[in-house]
Amino acid sequence: MGLRLGGVDCDVHPPNPRRQDLLPFLDKYWSEAVQSRDINVLELSSYPSHVASSRRPDWRIDGDPLENMQRHLLDAFGVEHAILNCVSGILAIYNDYMGAALCRAANDWMAATFLDRDPRLRASILLPLQNPELAVEEIERRASDKRFVQVLVLAMGDIPLGRRIYWPIWAAAERHGLPIGIHAGSSNRHAPTQAGYPSYYVETQVGHMQGFSGQLLSFVAEGVFVKFPSLKLVMMESGVTWLPSLMWRMSKDWRGARDEVPWLKETPADIIRRHVRMTLQPLDAPAGADDVARSLDHLGSDDLLLFSTDFPHWHFDGSNAVPQGFPERLKQKVLVDNPRATFPRLEIGS
Repeated sequence: MGLRLGGVDCDVHPPNPRRQDLLPFLDKYWSEAVQSRDINVLELSSYPSHVASSRRPDWRIDGDPLENMQRHLLDAFGVEHAILNCVSGILAIYNDYMGAALCRAANDWMAATFLDRDPRLRASILLPLQNPELAVEEIERRASDKRFVQVLVLAMGDIPLGRRIYWPIWAAAERHGLPIGIHAGSSNRHAPTQAGYPSYYVETQVGHMQGFSGQLLSFVAEGVFVKFPSLKLVMMESGVTWLPSLMWRMSKDWRGARDEVPWLKETPADIIRRHVRMTLQPLDAPAGADDVARSLDHLGSDDLLLFSTDFPHWHFDGSNAVPQGFPERLKQKVLVDNPRATFPRLEIGS
């Protein structure tokens, strides 16, 4: 499926803000602190900016990054809305207060640099998970701006995200109609695989699936969706084809050990299908058209997938953001219906 797709692109990446970009949005104390300490937030990123998958050659940013995004994505694909996810090294800073200050600055920079200049754009709120109290403060500070439609955290961090220490954050998100966006990435606190530190980037790239599956298991087992019944979880750049086997395995084992988690009154698979969504790109299904359709059928729900291009990363060829073999019955759902149902603030922010 080629250009002029329309719909809602649920995972778009602006360039990460540089230190000089954030300085105008920091108060005097933090402006002086990041300069005197020579803090460079780009150097903290766990995503290598120069590897081949990070940016298509024909989508390289020359000049104004918004104009580049408009030309290659918003206009070319006819996107109704695009949700910007800034996966910055800010999320890995150890200092609670510096992390919170830089998250505030990055969110303000996002609004001024992108949202104020194109009505089609929406964004995720960067949260300083280092301190749940400060994370809630940032949600409350930004919640009145309806152009921010979800909160953003990384797939691999300090502890599983379903733990109760984070529940005040999820409560604030649910209160304001903000899904929890979990994006591929690491705060680099621990080894990126369960087997320890790998030798090669390809191992790290594939190993992100372990992070997503661990977070999903945590959200379900800890009872987050029982406590917050209207909360949605959006997994971005997670892949898709691993989910059916995880749902089957967790539901099977839950039947034999559910006395340990008595708050789960239904199968984990049913909970996941109601509360969890996944962005389309990069799609890890086989290349054959029949195999794509068969892989998606294993999800057992038409509501799970959200359209995304992952702009400007190189995760699909040419303009085929929707792969060959993608079922016709799903296109309207994935492009329009599922995103609108997942992000209730989309229309409010128009």
